[in-house]
Amino acid sequence: MQGRIKAALLALEAQHNIRILYACESGSRAWGFPSPDSDYDVCFLYVHPPDWYLRLDEGSDTLNFPVDEE
Repeated sequence: MQGRIKAALLALEAQHNIRILYACESGSRAWGFPSPDSDYDVCFLYVHPPDWYLRLDEGSDTLNFPVDEE
């Protein structure tokens, strides 16, 4: 699963033109209380290219999405 999560983070960097600075597991697994059907929650800090911060139009500054297990 660790490899799939890393691959998903790399894909997000390419898809959204961001650079991930830090990623960590969160949720029940991080707290040591996973159940058999627990998902994997990952939080990360990222930056956009400098021009993104200098633009005049508003854009979302968060990314929220599920990564479904196949």
